[in-house]
Amino acid sequence: MFLISDKFYKQKSQISDFVKNFDTQGQLFVKGSRNTIKLFDLDGITVNIKAFKKPNLINKVAYKYFRKSKARRSFEYASILIEKGIGTPVPMAYQENFDLIGLNESYYACEHLQCDLTYRELVETDYPDAENILRQFTRFTFDMHEKGIEFLDHSPGNTLIKKEGNGKYSFYLVDLNRMIFHNQPLDFYTRMKNLSKITPHENMVAIMSNEYAKLYGEPEQKVFQLMWKLTSEFQYRFYRKKRIKKKLKFWKK
Repeated sequence: MFLISDKFYKQKSQISDFVKNFDTQGQLFVKGSRNTIKLFDLDGITVNIKAFKKPNLINKVAYKYFRKSKARRSFEYASILIEKGIGTPVPMAYQENFDLIGLNESYYACEHLQCDLTYRELVETDYPDAENILRQFTRFTFDMHEKGIEFLDHSPGNTLIKKEGNGKYSFYLVDLNRMIFHNQPLDFYTRMKNLSKITPHENMVAIMSNEYAKLYGEPEQKVFQLMWKLTSEFQYRFYRKKRIKKKLKFWKK
């Protein structure tokens, strides 16, 4: 199944060919353990196509009969985000290849966004103008929460940041296949939990808490205490999981 956005319907055959020839054509952009991303030229527009890892047997069946594939969710969620005024690369198309058992390959195509940095640079480097970016990012996230959007993978690598000049920045979400769209603004706990994967640094949490408190109308100390508590709990679980995986690898050897 191949579905394309109305905006790119005239280029349907070209984009479909990019997907069909994904293994042999295109410029490699990301080669991950799970997914591969390649770039293609479409009349001067750079197309970003993600090939998702083939699912295991259980997920093959699930993605055919019970759940939407990651490619389809990425396309549909990106379309919803744009409708709601939340930044994300423009969705173009998705394709799902099925066999008798279930889903095999799946692909998501969007316009490639040239960004200046990701949130990860703020976490891992002494980036210039970091506090200003953090405060604008917090306002971006607050707007998302007000619109009932819960981005379950709201983590450092999944926000692209683009400089707009005069100290202003734009933010774009990627890796969209895990999102929940609520019919009302998020409650306080869900908002703070949604920010718990963003950074392990207390000083960054303090800045975000200060900005979020001004927007949300809650005392800054209350915002900071819950955001930092949930951040610390997430970091504990994250590193405990890494230690367990390391031990399992050791015993396998």
